[in-house]
Amino acid sequence: MTRAGLRPAQVRLRAESLREQIEEANYRYYVLDEPQITDAEFDALFRELVELERAHSEVRTPDSPTQRVGAAASERFAPFEHARPMLSLANAVSPEELRAFDERARKVAGADVAYVCELKIDGLAIALDYRTGSLARGGTRGDGRIGEDVTANLRTVRTIPLRLRTTARVPDFLEVRGEVYLRKSDFERLNRAREREGLPVFANPRNAASGGVRQLDPALTGQRRLSFFAYQLVPGEGLRTQWQALRKLETLGLPVNPNVERAGSIDDVLQYCRQWENRRDDLDYEIDGVVVKVDDLALQQRLGIVARDPRWAIAFKFKPREARTKLLDIAVSVGRTGTLNPNAVLSPVQIGGVTVKSATLHNIDYINNNDIRIGDVVLVTRAGDVIPRVVGPVTAERTGKERRFKMPDRCPVCGSDVDHPPGEAMSRCTNAACPAQVYERVRHFASRGAMDIEGLGDVMAQQLTELGLVRDIADIYRLDADTLEPVPRMGPKSVENLLRNIERSKRRGLARLLYGLGIRFVGTQTAQILADDFGTIDDVADATEAELQRSEGIGPEVAGSVALFFKQKANREMIARLKGVGVDTTAPKRVRATGGKLEGKSFVLTGTLPNLTRDEATGLIVAAGGKVTSSVSKKTDYVVAGDEPGSKLTKAEALGIAILDEDGFQRLLS
Repeated sequence: MTRAGLRPAQVRLRAESLREQIEEANYRYYVLDEPQITDAEFDALFRELVELERAHSEVRTPDSPTQRVGAAASERFAPFEHARPMLSLANAVSPEELRAFDERARKVAGADVAYVCELKIDGLAIALDYRTGSLARGGTRGDGRIGEDVTANLRTVRTIPLRLRTTARVPDFLEVRGEVYLRKSDFERLNRAREREGLPVFANPRNAASGGVRQLDPALTGQRRLSFFAYQLVPGEGLRTQWQALRKLETLGLPVNPNVERAGSIDDVLQYCRQWENRRDDLDYEIDGVVVKVDDLALQQRLGIVARDPRWAIAFKFKPREARTKLLDIAVSVGRTGTLNPNAVLSPVQIGGVTVKSATLHNIDYINNNDIRIGDVVLVTRAGDVIPRVVGPVTAERTGKERRFKMPDRCPVCGSDVDHPPGEAMSRCTNAACPAQVYERVRHFASRGAMDIEGLGDVMAQQLTELGLVRDIADIYRLDADTLEPVPRMGPKSVENLLRNIERSKRRGLARLLYGLGIRFVGTQTAQILADDFGTIDDVADATEAELQRSEGIGPEVAGSVALFFKQKANREMIARLKGVGVDTTAPKRVRATGGKLEGKSFVLTGTLPNLTRDEATGLIVAAGGKVTSSVSKKTDYVVAGDEPGSKLTKAEALGIAILDEDGFQRLLS
């Protein structure tokens, strides 16, 4: 047994579940502008994953959300590369955590530390590049390294100067970082206008600000009346403190929040936090906490960065706002990735000046662990002022008429079987043609690692599905010039290129197709193993779980998911339509060498090789008589490790398995 009584397999499953939930939340927040969980709930998931990975380093992976700042930039905009990484902040939710932060800073400083306290504006973090004093570019944070270039939209924000106001010479390059936000008064004006026009209203000012910055039409951004506060200057040459940097920003004509304060001690910081937690409703903009920064810039450099967070700054999060109301019912919606999401239907209640009628319940485990029942009086929070969350029931007010909730075993949208693997919190619809998840399925199917249909990215997938032109992935191959005519911004040349790329994708082969179908647990390597061992999609579809497990590296979890996917009538009908339009559903004819140099040898590939793709390396191994599996075991002969290899390398080292880099792999082949 391991930490908190979890077995190793349970630790791995919990870590995978947390990573998936966090990535889904990141994708919805940063890319789709459709957040579905609260900030506090996201923070709780993230903190649990950090602690789990810290206690069990073997489950940490290079692509874990703990290893990066945010989510990937959308394909709708050109990339915006930051001059220096644009980091996020670790959170403190109690005075004790703030004091621990101060203790770490004082230990490095060898003396007391002064701080700058800044209100944590609830908006969208951006960076502005000024060249010789003029605004050249502006972008979102994205993943901290590359965001989205939204220069044209940011030029419409009237509080962002197009030219710096100063009589002194300015450096050739300055990057200003800050927060774009929407004032409460402008938010109310915007929602009143949308109501008059019969449009859906925005949930909160942050959503409206984030969506406004990322409009395709800058004129629509201008209509939002967005505002901006600056809080960082990069580089800070000639400056010794964060306080001086804020004053410098003001002299350059950039708006700085007027409520920033210097604090000589952590006690002063705590007093500032208490003051603004009580006064937050006095402001004409939303805040959800206080950002505490070490004032001395030289000390900031000495403190440095750990993982994704600077050690010289922390965000103190205010307590979530709560109210009591009645849970009238639990409705189940289906997310874009097929997850079944239970949502509370509430008797309307006011929380923080907003009427709340529904709230997230996250998943069935959350409902059961908190003993939440239909008919309960429940506590509801609006932490972060996004979608509210049910905290738990007020059991003292139960009457005995409350009912326990059971997650449906059929999808409420399409009626297909629901998959709920043991040890996981989320249930999923297994129908690849389910209307609720068609967009995400199409986006994944067309991605580079799958069928690689250039021109069918996020925006095109969204347009095709919203217009009803593509109802499942097989419909992609029935598109023609006439069908694509209603799609905005699709001229004859764009249509010609897209149709040509769709036609080319028919020849990708079985492995890419299996991965593109989005079957749970089937990544690129597992898809290749299935393709090599079964040869046709019909043979994969007809295989029993026991037959699937005969393939090297295919365990009961993967086998059960594959079998359940092909059990669905709708999925088989979709496969038949793919075959009908000429999509290759067979494996490439690879001749497995007999008597080859690698005959009988088992390989695992991990990380990114400098000069070979995963498919190319697999082909070389198979051609030399070897085989490639997806997981490391005592039967593995070699692990070929590239950049960012992850937990497979750690396991191989523990088992004493031979590890090769690309040069060693090529020498073995030659």
